[in-house]
Amino acid sequence: MYIWEGVRLALGYIRSEKLKSFFSLLGVIVGIMFLIVVVSIVEGMDRYIREDFATMAFGVNTVTLQRVPNIVAESDPEVRQAIFRRPRIEMDDADAIRTRLETPATIAIRSDASGEVAGPGGRKVENVLIVGTSSELFAIRSWEMERGRAFSPLEAEHGAAVVVLGKSTADLLFEDMDPIGRQVRIHGFPYRVIGVIEEQGSMLGFSRDNIAVAPALSPLRRMVNPRGIIDEVMIQTESLELLREAQVEAEGIMRARRGLRPREVNNFELETAEQTLSFWDNISRILFVAFPGLVSISLVVGGIVIMNIMLVSVMERTREIGVRKAIGARRKDIVLQVLIETATLSGVGALAGIGIGIVLTMIVRAASPLPAAVAPHWIALGVALGVTVGVLAGVYPASRAAKLDPVDALRYE
Repeated sequence: MYIWEGVRLALGYIRSEKLKSFFSLLGVIVGIMFLIVVVSIVEGMDRYIREDFATMAFGVNTVTLQRVPNIVAESDPEVRQAIFRRPRIEMDDADAIRTRLETPATIAIRSDASGEVAGPGGRKVENVLIVGTSSELFAIRSWEMERGRAFSPLEAEHGAAVVVLGKSTADLLFEDMDPIGRQVRIHGFPYRVIGVIEEQGSMLGFSRDNIAVAPALSPLRRMVNPRGIIDEVMIQTESLELLREAQVEAEGIMRARRGLRPREVNNFELETAEQTLSFWDNISRILFVAFPGLVSISLVVGGIVIMNIMLVSVMERTREIGVRKAIGARRKDIVLQVLIETATLSGVGALAGIGIGIVLTMIVRAASPLPAAVAPHWIALGVALGVTVGVLAGVYPASRAAKLDPVDALRYE
């Protein structure tokens, strides 16, 4: 009985004092909305990085040998400078790994540059990712051909001037024409198109279809890197257990080639998707701790406002409280009624914040590649936080109301 009466009184107050109720609940609305939106985005990023980014960027069961890590987290300037002064990865390093690696693996070399690709009729595509690689990269990246074929190991070995285009690059250059067998120019060098990769979509908002892939030893090697230098060596194994073995072997091979002593640190990087995910785990852990702290500030402000509103409400209803106590209402009855009212007020604010947060999350999902979605447990947490703030904010007003003397309350005008 007390519960429904308290809820009815709170809802009646919201209906009769719409503007005042809105401003009194604004802190709770903003806090819960912020919680829902931010947590949904962070969870969406977490899902995206674990399910898509790691596979797209590294490949499955793949370790990459490169000069520096993809993410340099060192804050010490001297350490950072030492990292960027490391010697470059050479073609001979890749040959040594191919020759000496005992773990069964697919090994590819890769060098990237951004440039212009020109097609027939003066058509040009800017900012194309131009990749110089070996034929094994197609298997490591699981690239399937929409048209034509990938270049063969023999073509890669002899540096044939052939190229495989990404779908968007091919569409922009040739429109409705079949690109297979036609010629394009990459930095002025003529290349024959032999294949078009199936559509790959985007990664973090960047198209993965604006790409041109050619043999590393073809004429583009003059524009990508100095002679004999490559960006990375990719090693893919059939399982995660073999990957760890291959990583240890590759590290030993490179340390021997670089002449490093046992106590000297590596002057190269061997990175896997798991290492990048561990870095993201640290970031996401910080985000999940920091953002609720920011939310709590807004909820505290909202709770203070609700407490002040209820103090005013108690003062306005002093005579009513006196009547209730005079006909037998106990202190705990008065306290319970006020707490139910404050919890209802704050709960309505939490529901409004959740609704707005869900709408904003849907907008983020539609406008970005992040699979942002509101999990049911965060909705439940939002409601629970709202009700908790209301209860805590109502403790002092409820105590004031319960302590009123019935005689003085009845004489109150």
